[in-house]
This record gives sequence, C-alpha cells and structure tokens, in this order.
Amino acid sequence: MIKSIRENKSKDASTAGEQTHFRTCNLCEAMCGIVVKHDGEKVLSIKGDKDDPFSKGYICPKATALQDLHEDPDRLRHPVERTADGWKKISWDEALDKVAAGIQSIQKKYGNNAFGVYLGNPNVHNLGGMLTIKHLLGSIKTRTRFSATSIDQLPHHIISLHLFGHMLRIPVPDVNRTQHMLIIGGNPLASNGSIMTAANMRQKLKDIKARDGKVVVIDPRRTETADIASEHHFIRPATDVLLLLAMLNEIYVQGYAKKARVNNRAADLAPEIERMADFAKGYSAESVAPITGIAADEIKRLVKEFCEAESSVCYSRMGVSVQEFGLLSQYIVMIINIVTGRLDEVGGLMFPNPAVNVVQNTGPGYLGKRHSRVSNLPDFNGEYPVAAMADEMLVEGEGQLKGFLCVAGNPVLSTPNGEKLDQAFESLEFMVCFDYYVTETSRHANIILPPVSALERDHYDVTFNGFATHNVAKYSPVLFTKPKDAKHDWQIYIELAERLDKNAPLPLKAERKLIQKLGPEFILDQGLKRGPYYGMSLKKLKKYPHGMDLGPLKPMLPEAIKHKDQQINLNVDFYQADLARVEEMMASYDESQILLIGRRHVRSNNSWLHNSHRLTKGKSRCTLMLHPDTAKAHNIEDGQAVKVTSRVGEVTINAEVTDELMPGVVSIPHGFGHGRKGVKQKIAQANAGVSVNDLTDDTLIDELSGNAAVNGVPVTLQAVAFAREDNEATVNDKVVA
Repeated sequence: MIKSIRENKSKDASTAGEQTHFRTCNLCEAMCGIVVKHDGEKVLSIKGDKDDPFSKGYICPKATALQDLHEDPDRLRHPVERTADGWKKISWDEALDKVAAGIQSIQKKYGNNAFGVYLGNPNVHNLGGMLTIKHLLGSIKTRTRFSATSIDQLPHHIISLHLFGHMLRIPVPDVNRTQHMLIIGGNPLASNGSIMTAANMRQKLKDIKARDGKVVVIDPRRTETADIASEHHFIRPATDVLLLLAMLNEIYVQGYAKKARVNNRAADLAPEIERMADFAKGYSAESVAPITGIAADEIKRLVKEFCEAESSVCYSRMGVSVQEFGLLSQYIVMIINIVTGRLDEVGGLMFPNPAVNVVQNTGPGYLGKRHSRVSNLPDFNGEYPVAAMADEMLVEGEGQLKGFLCVAGNPVLSTPNGEKLDQAFESLEFMVCFDYYVTETSRHANIILPPVSALERDHYDVTFNGFATHNVAKYSPVLFTKPKDAKHDWQIYIELAERLDKNAPLPLKAERKLIQKLGPEFILDQGLKRGPYYGMSLKKLKKYPHGMDLGPLKPMLPEAIKHKDQQINLNVDFYQADLARVEEMMASYDESQILLIGRRHVRSNNSWLHNSHRLTKGKSRCTLMLHPDTAKAHNIEDGQAVKVTSRVGEVTINAEVTDELMPGVVSIPHGFGHGRKGVKQKIAQANAGVSVNDLTDDTLIDELSGNAAVNGVPVTLQAVAFAREDNEATVNDKVVA
C-alpha cells in the first residue's frame, strides 16, 4: 500500500501528452506558485499560478531556472570520487561507505571535533532535508559546525531569542495593510522579501503608495526598490546604527514613545521603555548627520512621518545585518517598532501563524555557550560564525579541523576572505560535499554526493511560511519520478547516519527506519496535525493543489511569546554595552575611505543560478558600480578595468559609472567568481566575474554576534589601462586611496 501511494504521486509525469502540475518555486523565499506544463519527463513551460492564494500569478525570472537545473548537462547525477585522473563515478554504496570511513578515520585520529560541518542556505528550501538533517548531524557527533546563518540573518535570530523567547519567533512587516513602510538596507524587489516572505513586492509597494501611503528607502545605493519608493536617502555604509540611535532619540524627544504603553499587550514594558530613552539620549540628529550623510532636519522629519502615520513599520535586512554593528542596529529597529506601538498591530510588525509550528517543535536556541578555538567568537545554537572557519583549519593545535562536510553550500564564494578559505579546504585530509555540481568549494572534496533535482522531490515551505506576510499552506507533490540510481537528500542523510551511528538507541534506529519506509511526508503530516489549524493534515492539504488561504496576519500577543512568563524581555543591558564600540567608531570615523558594499539581482541567487542559460543572458552584471565623482577622482572611465584592493586580497573588474551609488561607495555583486580551476559549470565559467568575497575581511565582524561584516569594507582603487597592441594590462601611475 505504501509503495502504491508513493508511486501515484508522480504518475502524471509518465503519461504521454501535455499535462499540468502545480507547485511552489523553492529557489528563494517568496513561495511563488507556479504552473508547470510538461509532456512526460519534458518540461514545456513554467508560468505563474493565478490561482495560488499567496502569489496570485506572480513569478520572478528565477522560476524558469527549475527547468535549467533539472536538465543541466553539468549536473551530477551519481556520486563521484576525485582521483589523480579526475572525477570518477562510483556507486552509492561505495560512496557512502567511503564517506563514513573517512569521517570515522579523521575523528579516531584527531577527535570528534576535528571534523567540521557547513550548512548552506539551500537546506532551508528543502522539505526532506529540513526534516531529517538532525539525524546526520547527530551521527557525526561534532561540535564544530557552521552555516550560512552567520553571514546573513543571525541578528534577527538573536533578537527574537532575547525579546520573544525563540530564535524563529521573528515578526514581519504587515506589508499588505501598512500605510508607511521604512526600508533600511533592504532591496525586496531584488530579494523577493528576505525574512519577509512576500511574492510580488513591486506591486505591494505600489499598493502602499496607491492607498495614499508612503515607502521610504535608506540605502547607500539607489536600488530597484528605491527607484519605486516615495523617497530615497543615501547613507554611508555601516553607519545605520547612528541613524537608528538618532531616530530612537527623536521618538522620545518628539513625544511618540508613549504609544507603546497603550498598544502593547504582552507585558507592562513601561520601565524598560523609559530606559530606552536613556539608551539613545546621547545621539542627536545633529551629532550623527555629518557621518551618516543624512541631514538632521531630514532625520527628524522621517521620525515624525513614521510615528504620525495611521500605521507604519520599519524593516531592515542584509545591508543592516552584515556590518560591524549589525546586531545592535537590528535591535534598535525592533525597539523603534515596539516603542512606537507598531508591534503586533495591523499594518505594523506582526507574527505569522504557520500551519506547521516550527517554533513549538524546536528548541529556542542559545548564544555563547562555547567560543571558537582560534578567534574566540561565540557560537549560536551550536554553530560557530563562518568568519572563524578558515582559521579552524589552518591554525595548528588541538581541535584543528582535518576533515569537513559541506552540505548544499559554496562558502568559497559566499563567506569572507574566500581565497583564504580556498587554501584551508586544500589543506584538509578528507572532505565530502553534498552538491550536484563541481563548484568552487566542492572541487576540493574527495567525494561528492549529489541529491535529486528540485522537480524530483516534493515540497512544503517549513521555514518560509514562518516569515510569510499572509498565512497560507501548500504542498507540492513530486513532478518527476527520480531515477532508480538517484537518492533524495533525506535518503543520503539517513543512510550515512546509519553507517556512522550503528550503536544508536533503539528508538532512534526505529525512527530512521520509519523515515526510510515512509519518507519525510509522515513527519510533515504530524506537524500539520499538531499545528494551530483544526482539522489540518497532509491529506486535506493535498486537496488544494494551489494552496490553502489561512487568512491575514492577526495579533498574537501574548501567546506568541515563548518566554515562560510570556513577557517581552528587551534585554537592555546586553545591547547597551555595545554602545562603547559605537562611541569609538564615531570618534575615529574616516570619511575619506572608499567603502565596498554588495548587491543583489532578481535574476541571481547567491552562486546557485549562474549555470542557468536563461538567467545569465544579457550584459554582464558583475561590475564595479561607482559614482561619477568617485570615478573622476580615481581617473576611472565607464567600462574601464579597475583593480580593487582590500586588506585580504584584490580583484580586477570593469567599472560601471552610475549615480546609483553615493560618492565614496563602490559595489560588487555577490556570488560570482567562477574562474577558479576545476569548476565544472560551463555557463558560469563563461560568465565568471569576480568574487566580492575575495575582498571581504574575515577579521571584520560584528563583535556582539560574530556575524560577518561584508558591507562597509575599506578598499582602494586603481584604474587599469590596456595596451592596444599586446593587450597587456598596465596600471595607471596615479593611485588614489
């Protein structure tokens, strides 16, 4: 019976003639519904699903890459082993046996913690992987773990843990009903949201303006989002903390903080609210204006309009998170929403209520139980910051990493000081990667284990429904039956765990056998049945191929709070201690520095999608953006090659002179750099670009959280001239720092 059920899920893919399949695109956070037309195993088209209650027909260009990834001739479809003669195909049993033996050999020789693990962010887009990864991690028994979290959203998790009692209890903007949205360091038109799952952000922001609301963007670059906003303000990179402190101070000066005591339903925050007045008291709009680049009068006006709007919400993302004061800045954003009475209010910052309650079924998280061996950075929920990763491999001593597992990640291109990490991976005695490409990272592996493609597995957004701006639930069945010699991620995890953990307790062994027999569907079903919606189950959800509309966000305090007393804890002392660093920054700020920031594009997603022929069409997007004044000061012309140098490295990249950037700031997009030897992605290599993370500095971090600071990196520029006859590059004599 079980076999017949699992086979019936994909019977439509084996029937001749054009057929229709409904699913959710899982290439980013937006959860867009798609309609896949196919003839047997051949995809004919991928379009937006107009009947999807969440995305309502919208898709971005990335959705078509599902077909490109599935059909890509460069995609690995069987395990491979690196040999002296190149990559060699091996069987699954041989591969898994060798991987288990390699891990055990390292740990027997050097100790359990000498084998490290890195989890890339594709893991959270994978239903089976999300529900079963604990079995793999538990079987390896190492404390040396890393993930993409600490070069991304780590501040959001720490703040939610402190204030609301759980690292995943993250409130999101009620963008569908707000009258005033202040966006700081975010570009949701390129990211499709990001810790704010919301399809078609362009239309949502236009809708705010259409109902006589306002969208304000603060960013060192006039982004795609800024282009359609009501107004945009340039800000010097990594000075957001000063702007936010001044705004918080102005909220008290102008008398708007009293709203918090009226609207808050979680606790009597009056004493801590008053403490926040002192928290920001020393930061007037006038004192921060010269450094931030935003005039004092403008700061005061921004506060007044935000507080007097019928409803308003302050939202900040990557540009704020990944800088030296990322955690403190994100904390003040949250405090601004709280003290102005915008938390848990319609049109403000609200808590989603997903059908699978991950918060209820996972631990709350913790900060700083241990510290990394070399750099002494705090762990978060058992993971050390990625900025510490290379040193853990390169610096000798007890606990030095000698082996490594990389699961669905490419940290050589996505973490700071990529060249150093490249060298670190080269030094390992044994490495294994779960990936279906030979990438800049996986090329170092002894063995690569490739899972099935996204169209060969079922899907439910366990993670991103928890950040959704409207409550929905949707299950996407398998489209194409996987080949017999292929394995799902969860199958690889469980089979490897069984090899590594043969003496596991009987209940754990039984659980693994049940997963192997039924797949992760039964775990999802249990999560739905135990969730907040009466009568919900996987069987019921399958009756709604376009998804179920579970309604708009609703007030959820105090029930949403996971602290035992259901009180919000502002944890003022922890964050106030970081103001000493802010004072040091203000005193020593050097406005003459050229500062590097990253950027996103809607046709890209980190380094994942650069082997898609559809998404790489058109002119190169890997350029050095810089303002005309900055270009003139450095004798740089549009299209000219420029050598960009930081403390850790240098790259040469063509200039794109544009007034999108404020003077003194340059921008290179994230995820490129495919020119390294041994990469097996033809399209990506043909559009290689350079890696911005060959410039970002692994010693430049947010000390409070350990999060990497990849925005606001000091660099120098040199114009490069090309001789017409021999095409040899020469550097202009004039160098301006």
